[in-house]
Amino acid sequence: MNPQAAIRTTEVDGIPTLFAHATGPMRAGLVFRVGVADETLTRSGITHLVEHLALHRHGLADYHFNGETKAAFTHFYMEGAEHEVVAYLEGVCASLCDLPMERLETEKEILRTEESRRGSAQLPLWRYGAQGHGLVSYPEWGVRNLRPEDVWHWAQTWFTRGNAVLWVAGERIPEGLSLRLPEGGRIPMPAVTSALPETPAYFSDGSGGVLLDAVVADTAAARLYAGVLERELSRSLRQEGGYSYTAGTDYTPRRDGMALVTAFADSLPDKQDAVLGGFVDVLAGLRAGRIGPADLEAVRTRHDSALAAPDAAAKRLPGSAEDLLAGRPVLTPDELRAELRAVTPEQVHTVARQAAQTALMQVPAGHSADWAGYTAAPTDSSYTVTGRGFRSVRDKNVALVVGAEGVSVTTKSPDGTECAVTVPYRACAAVLCWPDGGRRLVGTDALCVDVDPGLYDIDAHTMATIDAAVPPHAVVWLPPRQQQAARPATAAASHEGGTAQGSASGARTFTRRTVMQSIGLVVLGILGVLCGLMALAFTVFEAEDPELTTGEWIAISAFFWGITALLVWPAVRIVRTTRRA
Repeated sequence: MNPQAAIRTTEVDGIPTLFAHATGPMRAGLVFRVGVADETLTRSGITHLVEHLALHRHGLADYHFNGETKAAFTHFYMEGAEHEVVAYLEGVCASLCDLPMERLETEKEILRTEESRRGSAQLPLWRYGAQGHGLVSYPEWGVRNLRPEDVWHWAQTWFTRGNAVLWVAGERIPEGLSLRLPEGGRIPMPAVTSALPETPAYFSDGSGGVLLDAVVADTAAARLYAGVLERELSRSLRQEGGYSYTAGTDYTPRRDGMALVTAFADSLPDKQDAVLGGFVDVLAGLRAGRIGPADLEAVRTRHDSALAAPDAAAKRLPGSAEDLLAGRPVLTPDELRAELRAVTPEQVHTVARQAAQTALMQVPAGHSADWAGYTAAPTDSSYTVTGRGFRSVRDKNVALVVGAEGVSVTTKSPDGTECAVTVPYRACAAVLCWPDGGRRLVGTDALCVDVDPGLYDIDAHTMATIDAAVPPHAVVWLPPRQQQAARPATAAASHEGGTAQGSASGARTFTRRTVMQSIGLVVLGILGVLCGLMALAFTVFEAEDPELTTGEWIAISAFFWGITALLVWPAVRIVRTTRRA
């Protein structure tokens, strides 16, 4: 075994430590077994907030440092000279013991700004629901209402000595490193939930290409399968068909013995059918065992070369720290290379069958994958609560039912069939509350129901009954909505995610302000056109009038055109304002 390919396990100040020899600047990281999947929807973002507060005191530095909050782990890492590494790690630990709460509101605003620039993946929401690993699809709604004592308690519970692992890549482990952290034990991995009654499943959303993920056992064969799948997709959809520009895969260990294989192929609108068909064909071919020996060996060689690189052990340290926190064995690059060499085509075929059984596919809006054996992921519920009904004020086919167990929205289609979306109080992940009285109940299965006085003729007593029935810890207060009137009700598009204001069935309300702007636009437009015609007529036909001097003609023409501009410009402003609204 190459000594520099080894990962040595030791301990620093009572914290398990992984060390790998590496040249150049020292690299180090502190990893905690806590992430988004450990939160609830009403406390989403609290781990990220702790991470930001812990890094605040470092300010601007010449060395590179950062933090990252993942589904089940939080990383603090940096690169620099040995004394800089020591100062950084000790500073992070000191901040975690004494978070700068005077920065709380400022960091909340920073997180909101960061969130506005970050896209949200929909696959976790549909696979896991509004809990656990599915929370990575949701906005950080919990941040706004967090109090200093909430943040302090979270840091003292999760960012502890027993729930951390240190890793170091360099010539040696820094001497005299003191990592003061609260005492606490190792916390198990978060439970894995499911919002899918059966798989393989699909849902329709967006106008892009095809996206798929599948849960497989975390093995060397699974890593090779992901690489073979990428080669097949690229060959079929880009090189041969010319349907996609990007076709690739990603392999993400979940650190609980399973991993997520994600595959993607982009598409132009007129090529979506071809991309979807080609994507399904590639998956079916691998499931049937059509695995090219040349492809398998090419992927194996690529992985082996990466593991044989001089810095392979150092690069694996962050992932190995996660393995150690999850109670999984820490493997060296040499051990992983041996596993790769032992993988057979039959083992890759087994992974392909497992991936086909657990797949969740996102297809472009207006498309389906039922023809390929995929079941539509549920967008409605199997039952409706018993209670008092309230007909929608805008659609006679939509009704809200408020019962003792929960709330439902029912929609009757033209053929007489009825579907319902139900959120039971006992399975309510969050209740979004707005000052205008609107409520949105989000179920742990990611289905949601809007309860809004603007949609239904609900009396105050019924609204109070709902507020009293939902769990207090599920309430999230949000700022006023830009449009106070509620959106039309529907039970068809019911998955909650993306933004706090958004809804798949959302429609803007034609407000009084918009009406007044439209009237003003018409009046100013008419006056502007009339004045413009007068200005044009005078400019053209009065130019040769012998009774007018050239100076008088220019002055009068300029006057008429100036009046026209004064009338037209406000109209243009109204048009621009209306479009922004």
